[in-house]
Amino acid sequence: MVITTRLKKLPSKLLFSRNHPFASFSQTLSARSNLPHYKDNPDKAKDNWNTNHSFVLSNPILSLLENKCKSISQLKQIQSQMIITGLISDGLASSRLIAFCALSEMADLSYCKTLLCSLRNPNAFSYNVSIRAFSDGENPIEAFILYKQMLCAWSNSGLRPDKYTFPLLFKTCTRLSFFYLGFEILVHVIKLGYERNIYVHNALIHFLASFGELDIARMVFNENCVRDLVSWNSLINGYVKSGKALNALRIFREMETEGVKPDEVTMIGLVLSCGQLEDLVLGREFHQRIEEYGLNLTVPLGNALMDMYVKCGELDEAKALFDRMEKKTVVSWTTMVVGYAKLGLLDIARKLFDEMPEKDVVPWNALISGYVQIKHCKEALALFSEMQAMNVMPDQVTMVSCLSACTQIGALDVGIWLHQYIERNNISINVALGTALIDMYAKCGNISKALQIFKEMPARNSLTWTAIICGLAYHGDSSDALSHFFEMIQIGLVPDEVTFLGVLSACCHGGLVEEGRKIFAQMSSKFNIPPKLKHYSCMVDLLGRAGLLEEAEELIKSMPMEADAVVWGALFFACRINKNVEMGEKAAMKLLELDPQDSGIYVLLASMYIEANMWHKSREVRKMMKERGVDKTPGCSSIEVKGDVWEFMVKDKSHPQCDEIYQCLMELKRQMELVEYSADVPLLEYDLLISSNSCC
Repeated sequence: MVITTRLKKLPSKLLFSRNHPFASFSQTLSARSNLPHYKDNPDKAKDNWNTNHSFVLSNPILSLLENKCKSISQLKQIQSQMIITGLISDGLASSRLIAFCALSEMADLSYCKTLLCSLRNPNAFSYNVSIRAFSDGENPIEAFILYKQMLCAWSNSGLRPDKYTFPLLFKTCTRLSFFYLGFEILVHVIKLGYERNIYVHNALIHFLASFGELDIARMVFNENCVRDLVSWNSLINGYVKSGKALNALRIFREMETEGVKPDEVTMIGLVLSCGQLEDLVLGREFHQRIEEYGLNLTVPLGNALMDMYVKCGELDEAKALFDRMEKKTVVSWTTMVVGYAKLGLLDIARKLFDEMPEKDVVPWNALISGYVQIKHCKEALALFSEMQAMNVMPDQVTMVSCLSACTQIGALDVGIWLHQYIERNNISINVALGTALIDMYAKCGNISKALQIFKEMPARNSLTWTAIICGLAYHGDSSDALSHFFEMIQIGLVPDEVTFLGVLSACCHGGLVEEGRKIFAQMSSKFNIPPKLKHYSCMVDLLGRAGLLEEAEELIKSMPMEADAVVWGALFFACRINKNVEMGEKAAMKLLELDPQDSGIYVLLASMYIEANMWHKSREVRKMMKERGVDKTPGCSSIEVKGDVWEFMVKDKSHPQCDEIYQCLMELKRQMELVEYSADVPLLEYDLLISSNSCC
């Protein structure tokens, strides 16, 4: 049996010992007993605890408990009568007391446990209902402690777990992410012979699927000849949660072949699969089937359909569903906010966000991320401040978005404050958040701090290595960037196209032509990553800076795609540095073909002619610029001062210290003239800058 085979691969400490069949379970439980409490939704409705058993309804005391009892105080009075009359010794009667304490609206789990321990011969139902209550409550670890007591009772009185006990335990293991403890419980299942029971079988499939053990879950599913709809649903939704939508759809086709009719849970999984695949046609087909099957459009199913339409880019259909929903949950509102935010429709997203009756961290994250994606970073950080004022605790996703905003605008001080906020609030630094911190520090100018965080991270993925490689390249530390790249390869991580972009940039900054050629060739030959336009532009820049203009031009001609402005711009820049006017003219003409309204190209071309003493050509360019109605694009720059980011445009006089800024600028001009200023920026551009009173 596959379960037995899988158990043999587990650490020996998890298997039961010769002295006590469940000794290792007790040891593992003791190690887990200091876990924090888990809080459920306080509005969660309690399960119906009542019974229609004839003995209960015909007994005056028990009937009073079922129909009239409204508090624990009244329950204790009924319990006293049961003790006086001896009814407490009846297993069924005492189990009704336990059921009231565990599942009624007046539930008291502390008294439930006390009552259970006081019973002389509690039955399996009493234990099961208590385990169920604790499993769904604030402290689910207590469910395993009760199970341990149940095992002790088995040794003393013959009471043993039944087919209803183990599904509850598997469910609790899933909730608490107790993978190996779940396998210890599986040992008990096999020992007691419940592995082929349909309830236990379904719970086991769900447990395995929840932890991504889908191959084993599928084998367990195949081994049991008795399956019901829950079996199929557990497998389908397991594949969906693991992002394996195609597998989920294949299971559904098998389910159809066997004539099993789907229910709401099945359709939720299938609709979510269509969302993952962004398959609108199939999603609409399943939407139609829901109507054909006569299934009720419940809130979870409606939310799943909305999510599918949002991921497929059909916001109108999602909004139509949203508007028709009689009851909207936080998930419903959040789905729409996420949809509009991802498409950059932030005005609509913000309007919906403001209308939400209640908000958790997810819609805040969606809106902040949306602002960051369209580069409205100030708005994103302002929203984070608003989130704090509303006492909504941010999570790792929030902090990643805020750090990304700081990265885009170079707000190092704000980024440092966010890092301190993360530490103060004990927000766990996972791989994504650590990578965002590295990227922020590197791009905002503190590469030493970025390296420190990189070295301190216990776990790193390819994105983490890429961030530090690109950061080192950005700071001109070419040799260190390459050493990190080779170390990344050595430990078995696979670079992506962004990694290669960082490595090629490092070669470009360091003038490492041979290394650049080799790495560029290995992209496709060794790593099967076809170079894109940005990689070609890096190589053109590398070759051009080294004076290999003909090789750079040949590389452009050999490209499998048309060169864009970035590629031609790299060649044009190289021609200016190497004073190759003829080739520079060709590159400039290509740039003007691509964007005849780009004022920067005209300015740079005129500057190149001035540097070559070709004044007539320069005047022709300026004339052409005037005839085509091209105006020089105003320059813009930003600077962070004490956590505030200031932006300046040409002729900008909005800053309160405008006069001092212009005075400083003129002083800089005077000092540069004294030392016979010479730089890569041509004199024409410099004169234009000063004559426009720019403070960029």
